[in-house]
Amino acid sequence: MKKLERSLSLPYVIAISVGGMLGSGIFVLPGFAASLTGSSVWLAYLIGAICVLPAALSKSELATAMPDSGGTYVYIERAFGPLFGTISGLGLWLSLLLKSSFALIGLGAYLSVLINVDDGLSKVVALGFLLIILLLNIFGVKKVGKVQLYIVSLSLIALSVVFFIGFPLVKTEFLSPFLSDGNTGLISAIAFVYISYSGVIKIAAIAGEIKNPNKNLPLAMVLSLLCISAVYVFIVFVLVGNIPLSSLSVDLKPIHTLSNLLGGEYFGYAIAGIGVLTLMSGANSGVLASSRFPFAMSRDLLMPSFFSKIHNKHLTPVAAILFTGLLMALVIVFLDVVKIAKLASAFMVMMFISVNFCVIILRETSAQWYNPSYKSPFYPLLQIFGIISGFILLVFLGFLPVLSILIISIIGTFVYFIKGKDATRTGVLRNYGHVPALFLFYKKNRKLLKKEGKFISKTLDGKLVSKAGAVVPLLGNENSAEMLVEIASAINSRDSVQVVNITEVPNQTFLDAFKQDTPRIVSIARRIKKLSSSRGLSVDFESVVTHEVSNTVAQLSGQTNCDWLVMAWNGKAHSGLLIRNPIGWLLTHVNSNFALFKDSGIKNISKVLIALRPGRKDKNFLVVSERLCRFYGASLTLLHIVPPSFSKTATNKMEEKSATLLSNLKIKNDLKIVVSDDPLNSITSISSEYDLLILGAPEKDSWVNVLLGTGRDRFTESSACSVLRITMKN
Repeated sequence: MKKLERSLSLPYVIAISVGGMLGSGIFVLPGFAASLTGSSVWLAYLIGAICVLPAALSKSELATAMPDSGGTYVYIERAFGPLFGTISGLGLWLSLLLKSSFALIGLGAYLSVLINVDDGLSKVVALGFLLIILLLNIFGVKKVGKVQLYIVSLSLIALSVVFFIGFPLVKTEFLSPFLSDGNTGLISAIAFVYISYSGVIKIAAIAGEIKNPNKNLPLAMVLSLLCISAVYVFIVFVLVGNIPLSSLSVDLKPIHTLSNLLGGEYFGYAIAGIGVLTLMSGANSGVLASSRFPFAMSRDLLMPSFFSKIHNKHLTPVAAILFTGLLMALVIVFLDVVKIAKLASAFMVMMFISVNFCVIILRETSAQWYNPSYKSPFYPLLQIFGIISGFILLVFLGFLPVLSILIISIIGTFVYFIKGKDATRTGVLRNYGHVPALFLFYKKNRKLLKKEGKFISKTLDGKLVSKAGAVVPLLGNENSAEMLVEIASAINSRDSVQVVNITEVPNQTFLDAFKQDTPRIVSIARRIKKLSSSRGLSVDFESVVTHEVSNTVAQLSGQTNCDWLVMAWNGKAHSGLLIRNPIGWLLTHVNSNFALFKDSGIKNISKVLIALRPGRKDKNFLVVSERLCRFYGASLTLLHIVPPSFSKTATNKMEEKSATLLSNLKIKNDLKIVVSDDPLNSITSISSEYDLLILGAPEKDSWVNVLLGTGRDRFTESSACSVLRITMKN
């Protein structure tokens, strides 16, 4: 399969982003926005940029983890699944397409300054410019980037000149009223100008064509947002300070009006010409980005296959570009673009909300393939702010956003069930989601998960040892694979151990692309073979590639009928009401005993401490601990921590019972009873004297933990030695 050429460097990416935001957002929209809130319209642009910032930073993180064409569609599809991916892809495609069409029609207002253009001919002119844009896009992205760079540079210089001339001439009387319709009008204006910042989406949509995307993509997003927000705020302030609100609120070409007022007729002509080029530039970048949505959806089997075809010479998705151009032509000829652009703006707000949700879902579920080189700061507070502010803006937009979201959702659902209902991909939310999330987003989820389990079992490579007593899934987060295998061998009651290296890849990547083991996997196999030989262990190694690591691990335990699953762990159990870490999912879905090993780098285990929590079956845990101590030739200490209020009689009874249990063990053992009202600090302090701490998992998380998703094991996190946390089914 041919791939899109990575030809865009940082300056071109910034130019495409700024060009996408510099068109109608400043040359047409300020007048309409001013009619909503008065001279505070510059503040609306500033707050709008602040509200967009969380989505921009979230997009930067998502794009470095998935630097592929499709942008927001790809992120939502991977996080929520193909149904929501289809809806988002169509919605984003439509919103960018409509905004680009609006820019071309707005171009007519500025062109009328230079030549005599009536209403009928203005649409013909818009179609002519659309044809030019389509040719630029088909002939190659690099050519588009170069055109964008020149136009954006010229436009920024011209706007800077306008600002420096107009700022000293600002009339204070024109700045009143500051809030013509109070806070309601201001928030409505913020929601209205929100679409002006959609260029941030556009560069994420062309991530597959950016050089060094891990560095250039987040940098381009932040720099372009800072640049364009400064331009909007300063220029709009000069606009409201030099043009009466009554005139500005109905002006389709406010930048020309201001330029003509400040510099005379010829200066006005020059700015009008630059306005024509800039609006064309905005439409140009809109076609570039919007055409990538059907391209990406086609590759995911959610749109007809011809959309994913790439031109042999120019390496551009010709069919997707032409079809996007056709829809834009129909919009220009038949539709009231201003009203539809408002609907598209509302859906854009919804998509930005979804992007912030995507980061939370992908981070909290810890999907193995999700490894962004850039991470959004102030997580998750920044994402929560973006989500809440987005919903507030939707509310203040009124009925139109609800209608737009409903219509696009219905169309997207229809397209999905016609074209994409047989897609085998599943979103991360469904794989690792709690029951509320599954109920909200997917019907019959238990049957689907069961089907997915059958599918995954067919993808397992190699023959697994059916009599293995312990299975060790390696996910790439282990400090030492050999140490994990040793622990599994130590607690194993049977002869053999099965080690399976699992590589989780994004849903858009075919498993067949990973037929050959990587050097890392070859190295692990060699080291485990050496360990097996030197210690006389029966260990088998296999390598597996999967789209869903949790279901695959669960299938491993069922396929091998093992007693134990042994995995590396960082101390986190689960996260959130709707989403869950894979470890938390496995705890409730595997039928075998489960051992989580936190490796603190201690290789020689000679002293083992077992601290049982209330409700544990002491005898079963001591049997496992004895087996492990025999393997290492280690001594065992049983620790009980009792509060000061614990009676002496109860303490003596506990001591007698524990001594009886320890007397049955054929290893060196000891009993330690500590009186303390702070078990955490006590265990932390005592663990410094030992090499391994064995803990039992809590019988049941509190409702607070489940609801808020704390999911932390504080004893494991604070321990000074390695920790083995055991969950026993029987």
